[in-house]
Amino acid sequence: MSPDRYELRIEGRVSEDVSGDFAEFEVREAPPETLMYGEIVDDAHLHGVLARLQDLGLRVTSFRTVPAPRDGDGR
Repeated sequence: MSPDRYELRIEGRVSEDVSGDFAEFEVREAPPETLMYGEIVDDAHLHGVLARLQDLGLRVTSFRTVPAPRDGDGR
């Protein structure tokens, strides 16, 4: 089974230092939010990512599965 690709919407701007803590994700600013795109391999990975965001004081406003990116499309 291949991992699902997710879009996570984070309230506000995420600093470059914090973005670096999530190297497995593509991070994009979309004021007033930050979007993170990446693959989640299983439930434990998802819960770990959400816990890391919470530990950093970041608020996830939504997350959803998204299709895998097409060539040349970073999302």
